[in-house]
Amino acid sequence: MNYKFTKDFAIQTDASDALNSYRDKFVFPEHLGEKALYFTGNSLGLMPKKVKEYLNEELEDWGKFGVEGHFESRRPWYSYHENFTKMMAEVVGAKENEVVLMNGLTTNLHLMMISFYQPTSSRYKILCEKKAFPSDQYMLETQIKHHGLDIADTLIEVGPREGEETIREEDILEAIENNKDELALVFMGGVNYYTGQLFDMKSITECAHKYEITVGFDLAHGAGNVLLNLHDWKVDFACWCTYKYLNSGPGSVSGVYIHESHTSNTELNRFGGWWGHDKETRFLMEPGFNPMPTAEGWQLSNAPIFSMTPLLASLELFSQAGIKALHHKGQLLSGYLEFMVDEINIDLTEKLEIITPREKSKRGCQISIVAHGRGKELFDKLTEKGVIADWRQPNVIRMAPVPLYNSFEDIYNFGVILKDSLK
Repeated sequence: MNYKFTKDFAIQTDASDALNSYRDKFVFPEHLGEKALYFTGNSLGLMPKKVKEYLNEELEDWGKFGVEGHFESRRPWYSYHENFTKMMAEVVGAKENEVVLMNGLTTNLHLMMISFYQPTSSRYKILCEKKAFPSDQYMLETQIKHHGLDIADTLIEVGPREGEETIREEDILEAIENNKDELALVFMGGVNYYTGQLFDMKSITECAHKYEITVGFDLAHGAGNVLLNLHDWKVDFACWCTYKYLNSGPGSVSGVYIHESHTSNTELNRFGGWWGHDKETRFLMEPGFNPMPTAEGWQLSNAPIFSMTPLLASLELFSQAGIKALHHKGQLLSGYLEFMVDEINIDLTEKLEIITPREKSKRGCQISIVAHGRGKELFDKLTEKGVIADWRQPNVIRMAPVPLYNSFEDIYNFGVILKDSLK
């Protein structure tokens, strides 16, 4: 696309955008009576307008039916999680029997480690990216301690080379090759939360599987953002939160993917719960855990209805729009934001630095900008003028132009504000 730093370009591009109408299906925070420029969908997505209607329906059914709502409500609570399976599988490129929604993200990662991290005396090490999201770091550290292992000896971290911000793919693959006889698990964030770098999950999985090394991903910044084909890539497991790009509301449930080669393996070590037990015999309350031969077999408790309901409103929009169309628009929006920063840099002595990969195939809907020499002052100026972005120490502004509700005019208006704030 031939971008231009003009309002006419932004308006005309929005007018020709087949997905532009989805913007009106969300509730925006306001600034001085106008919609704020919201670019933090990589932290918390906006609320779909349909959420209130769906939540009210569940409240009405609770009042009307009480406990009988498990079977009598318009969307029976007993099987409520099944409403999401097909739509969620489409978003992450999985089969329906490989996906389930439950718990929170880090809880699910710990549950996956019970099944997929089985260290031995010779193969016990874990490879991950350096400076992963803290929750992932803490999860790995405590799992290693749980097995009585030494963190420094067990955890292999691959980071950027000196003077670089992103991790080279060849360094990840080389680290797998160099440690192939000792690695039990490769576990990474599919999209790095700080830089927005998208890793080649297919190549990483193929490389590790050559040596029978298990592969898992945290897709908190990937699900609903980038194109995923987890089943075809033969990823062993993955987990993601749903409140970022998937707009399910603060602290909502997490998604889990487990490749079908594992789901029917009843001998696989796991922690059991009654909602993972064979649903045909669940209420017989008999001893002996008999897990369902799908990802549902990892469930522990019945679905948290009020927490899951907002996700239904959002996934319906994803299903209507199509993940491929959304991804394409997301690339165009991120490209326009990148272009805007480059245009503004022309007149700056001390340039803003984009640390997100320039190559479209290496990123999703995020641009991370280093505000050299400006500190948080610039971010605060943007906030005062109605821009809702994300600040990360020491001097990084993260912005996510989300295709479901952000527009080209949003980015143009941001460019005008940014230029003015840098004067």
